[in-house]
Amino acid sequence: MDTIAIIGGGFCGTMTAVNLARLGTRPLRVCLLNSGHPAGRGVAYGTKRPEHLLNVAARNMSAFPDYPNHFLDWLRTRSEYADLPDVVLREVFVPRRVYGDYLRAVSLTYCMPVDARNQVQIELVEDTALDVVDGLSGAAISLASGKTLEAKRVVLATGNQRPTPLPAPDAPFRHPAYFDDPWIDWDGRLTNSERDAILLGTGLTMVDVFLTLLEVGWRGTIHAVSRNGLLPLSHFRGIEYPDFPPQQPERFGLVGLVEQMEHHCGRLRQLGANPAICVDKLRPHTQRIWQQFSEEEKRQFCTRYATRWNVMRHRVAEPIHARLMEAISSGRLRIHKGRIAALDDAGPNVCVTIEGEDGERKLEGGLVVNCTGPQASFSSGTDQLFKNLLGRGLVRADGLDMGIEVDADFVAVGRDGRRSGFLYALGPLLRGSLWETTAVPELRGQAMRVAQLLLQDVHPTPVPTVAFTPTNADVIEYCI
Repeated sequence: MDTIAIIGGGFCGTMTAVNLARLGTRPLRVCLLNSGHPAGRGVAYGTKRPEHLLNVAARNMSAFPDYPNHFLDWLRTRSEYADLPDVVLREVFVPRRVYGDYLRAVSLTYCMPVDARNQVQIELVEDTALDVVDGLSGAAISLASGKTLEAKRVVLATGNQRPTPLPAPDAPFRHPAYFDDPWIDWDGRLTNSERDAILLGTGLTMVDVFLTLLEVGWRGTIHAVSRNGLLPLSHFRGIEYPDFPPQQPERFGLVGLVEQMEHHCGRLRQLGANPAICVDKLRPHTQRIWQQFSEEEKRQFCTRYATRWNVMRHRVAEPIHARLMEAISSGRLRIHKGRIAALDDAGPNVCVTIEGEDGERKLEGGLVVNCTGPQASFSSGTDQLFKNLLGRGLVRADGLDMGIEVDADFVAVGRDGRRSGFLYALGPLLRGSLWETTAVPELRGQAMRVAQLLLQDVHPTPVPTVAFTPTNADVIEYCI
């Protein structure tokens, strides 16, 4: 029996395994390698905190692209959602731990099938992959336990890299009051809640940490620091706006698209509507647009427009945004714009040095959490698996060093420019190739397509393989 190994037990890895099981018609063994977080939940949905909500409305959170209401139907099986009117349920921002329950339920259906006729066997392997090399039947995966797993094909579904070490990758700061990873059990090791807290970053991760501090009764002032000082915007109720985007927006190039965006954002403001409508309406086309950009256009976008795009694109539920604004108004939360220049030991506290337009200033906190987000430079990451794969040339970083380079059918490309004979990849690893590749509406399509391609690869049929086409599903986030 052929074996497919999937490295990563979060959303991408789990749903690739599930799709292999539900679409496979011949005997196949799928080994799902997972470590660090509960299988199926991953980092994003492994939280146990009820205040951590999805940033996408329930209507867009089905794990299956071909069953868009699957998550809504599953929510109806829970007593707390069973009686909600459909128009309300569709717009709910569910706690992420509940979505983790959903993924666990979906995976259990296929990992332990009731129907014995199921042809695909999914095995959960709690271990860490350290390396992948050519093996007898395709590839051999070296595991942290010392074991080796042989597989015909290997899928890299490892998700985001860990946060960038501060103040510098070669000199990470250590202190009892400093937490360099916001997804470890930092909230279980809090001490003096009277001290100030400093959150390094002002994005979605900062919002999660801020909410948890409020819930545990943190009494000190909470400071948030970033280069731009911008907070995530709120989801909103929008309007119908058929004038945007233009036909085939990928043909405009960066300059033309920016002109279109600025023109229509201006029109929306004149109408009293939220200009983020343009960002949402462009989303079904974003991957194709990105793929048509030249390397220089991609770099210009990242330098000049990515911050504005991310702030408008990655929004939070209205009640969460209201809590942020209330905390700022009351002085509980203070936002600082500037570069994090240094972290220093200040006895029981950590001293954070900030360099801004008005010079240098220092903050001291009894709790400091790194909320800066995943490592920006893929090739500088500390993950042993990718250090080995990059070092031996089995994969190579994409042109922007955001992730790894893949072909149109998700097959990894090596240092020599040749397609791998056994490695596939999906998810945040493809950010440099697709840009929009971190949210469920995009990832569910990738997981299903990778499963289809793997089944065709391992068990060829006369039906030709269709190259991957970026999703164009209706994933509009704002509510009308």
